[in-house]
Amino acid sequence: MKSIIIINQYIGSPYHGMEYRHYYLAKNLIEKGYRVTLISGSYSHLFSTLPIVKENFTKEKIDGIDYIWVKIPKYSSSKSIGRIWNMLYFSWKLKFLKGLQPSHIIVSSPSLFPIRYGYGLAKKFRTKLFFEVRDIWPLTLIELSNLSNTHPLIKFMSYYEKFAYKKSDKIISLLPTAIEHFKINGMNYNKSIYLPNGIEIEEISKSPLAKKLISQIPKDKFLIAYSGTVGIANNLDYLVDVAELLKDNKDIYFIVLGKGGEKERLQNKVNTLNLENFLFLDAITKKQVGVFLESIDVAFISLLPEKIFRFGVSPNKVFDYMYAKKPIIWAIEAGNNLVKEASCGMSVPLDHTLLLKETILKLNRLSSESLKKLGENGYNFVIKNHSYQELSKKLIRVIEEENV
Repeated sequence: MKSIIIINQYIGSPYHGMEYRHYYLAKNLIEKGYRVTLISGSYSHLFSTLPIVKENFTKEKIDGIDYIWVKIPKYSSSKSIGRIWNMLYFSWKLKFLKGLQPSHIIVSSPSLFPIRYGYGLAKKFRTKLFFEVRDIWPLTLIELSNLSNTHPLIKFMSYYEKFAYKKSDKIISLLPTAIEHFKINGMNYNKSIYLPNGIEIEEISKSPLAKKLISQIPKDKFLIAYSGTVGIANNLDYLVDVAELLKDNKDIYFIVLGKGGEKERLQNKVNTLNLENFLFLDAITKKQVGVFLESIDVAFISLLPEKIFRFGVSPNKVFDYMYAKKPIIWAIEAGNNLVKEASCGMSVPLDHTLLLKETILKLNRLSSESLKKLGENGYNFVIKNHSYQELSKKLIRVIEEENV
């Protein structure tokens, strides 16, 4: 029996909103002969549409994938104490879930609490338990808040983290340089595998784009664009500031596509600066993003610095950029540099607007053949290393090795 259960309180779908990772992995695993059940909570601050949940456990078939929605309470914000209670409640309710017969179990962070349930399930069915680290908790909580290592909540979470590293058969990490952290916190031998975020090729390649959106994009300009969430962490003041430095250059134009809490403030900033070289576009569906990217020249990504980034980052939008064959400007300080690895663009320090300006001008001076080459480098890299088809194959190899 090849039946994989993935427990992640924040699994979404294209019909509900983020997160998409396990939906895509599941689709590809099913194509390769596996049955996959995704166990998720009924509420997430990332969902755009909440699932319809009438009972404690509601089963639903979505694109051939078995979903089990666990009914849980809502919380006021992603940083509220209600979210911690929400995590504990989700984990507690799992104990009452019946009818599962897994051959493999994957428990995914950031919530650590379901690992005890996953461990018990693995013991009951004498199968393998994998723990997936998407965010390193509680370290992320420590470094992004004022909580100390001695805080009761942190000590409580640390117990579950160490339990996961010690008891799991494999540690699946989205972070390429986090293995030493795993070892320090209980992983007693080299059982970590790197399985980053990825891209679903079929979805993007079939994406239509509304004519209205295309009509708003200027013609005969060198277009620098960002697509995605417009939040504080995305550091888009950097793009506005360099647009101001280049406002007299009539060839270069900037676009931000998306929505988020910072969008209105940034729009006001652009208006105050009287920038005529900057355009904000409304958010579109994930299926349309790929076609939008085909209309631009260079893609931009930046993140505000966080100490936790020393373990590496795996931002989904970079893979969208690569698949669209666009050169990328990378303004992230982290333990890895995907653009450098793929040789598909240029890297700049954070908030060094003069250097970013020179980088943009340098890209603008490149020949169309040179820009095309950078784009093709990124495309080849993402197809080889980050398509969910390839990532699912890698996961299956790990599963089969564990069965030997």
